[in-house]
Amino acid sequence: MIRFFIFFLLTTSLFSSQVETSRWIDGETYLSFLERNNLPLKTLYYNLDEDEQQLTEEIISNVHFHMSRDANNEIAQVFIPLNDELQIHIYKNNGEYLFETIPIISETRTEAFTLKIDHSPYLDIIRETGSKKLATLFVSSFKHSLNFKSDLRKGDTLVMIYEQKYRLGRPFSMPTLKVAMIEMKNKKHYIYLNSDDRFYNEDGNEVEGFLLATPVKGARISSQFTKRRFHPILKKYRAHLGIDYAAGRGTPIAAAGSGRITFIGTTRGYGNLTKIQHSDGYLTLYAHQKSFKGSLKNGSVVKKGQIIGYVGNTGLSTGPHLHFGLYKDGQAIDPQRVVQVATKKLKGNERVAFLKLKSNYEQSINLHVNNETKFPRVSIYETECYFYDGEVCVQDKIDSDT
Repeated sequence: MIRFFIFFLLTTSLFSSQVETSRWIDGETYLSFLERNNLPLKTLYYNLDEDEQQLTEEIISNVHFHMSRDANNEIAQVFIPLNDELQIHIYKNNGEYLFETIPIISETRTEAFTLKIDHSPYLDIIRETGSKKLATLFVSSFKHSLNFKSDLRKGDTLVMIYEQKYRLGRPFSMPTLKVAMIEMKNKKHYIYLNSDDRFYNEDGNEVEGFLLATPVKGARISSQFTKRRFHPILKKYRAHLGIDYAAGRGTPIAAAGSGRITFIGTTRGYGNLTKIQHSDGYLTLYAHQKSFKGSLKNGSVVKKGQIIGYVGNTGLSTGPHLHFGLYKDGQAIDPQRVVQVATKKLKGNERVAFLKLKSNYEQSINLHVNNETKFPRVSIYETECYFYDGEVCVQDKIDSDT
């Protein structure tokens, strides 16, 4: 009965409110967002625990967030995604603003499309879908194995099968490629996502992608990556969008890959922080450093394995360690799935399982080619749901841009 009463109140308040969808301003911090919207810094930041304060630094530039206002045009609620599973929820209760992290309500759809090459895979996918994300995903997947410039002909066939998450009726987060095929000079070339979350070609050999080095040699991993977990004692949702390397103060930190420094400086949560932009949309983050190496600055080019700083305990940290984050196109991913020293070749039972998966994928590809499957367009109106505990839904006009 109490749950129903709360649900009724939420429903009533939402339907009488105005819902705004905006993009997070590039370069804006969580604190500057609170100040700009006249939201209380003490309640919504300084009174939070260290984990929650640190999570506010994980907000991604240009991510869509949602804000509702009450009849007095005052902010009633704000939903800010941290990744594709967890979001910050700011809400007003009895005149006081509160903070929590809650799961994102989303659904995952398996989608596919085929097209004939006219100009290039990148341009043709954007023309067909309007999605730079899908175009980038396809091209980067074949980047190390095919030469589109010299071997591609007009009229060749391209197919993508992928998973797309939808949040509030809109495509949300980066799609996950399941299998792709492109025909070049009458030969079909495939790439498959295997059960180990790595990509393989038709011969069962891993497709070389972005190879990282371990940033702290010989260090023990003290905390694993997780997008979402529920703390049974605190009764709160947590996330740890990186891995922690426990090491002595002053231990050298190496760049995990070659790239360009896009940020080097001090933040409240991560302390002394370095961010390095790499190729193919990858970015690495090195937090809580004792100090930086030499004359490194914003814009400095670094090589894989080059020392960039030293393990420390700055920012919101309980002991000397390196918090190492890895991001692909702005989304946090598990570094341990990418950090490796060599590509993998499937053998034994792993290869048998892959060949079965490969056969199923190829049957799906052939069906889509025969049916000339078109890109799935999002309908003009879809239901949007704003609450995790007791969904409340409204209908809103949306577009199909991914």
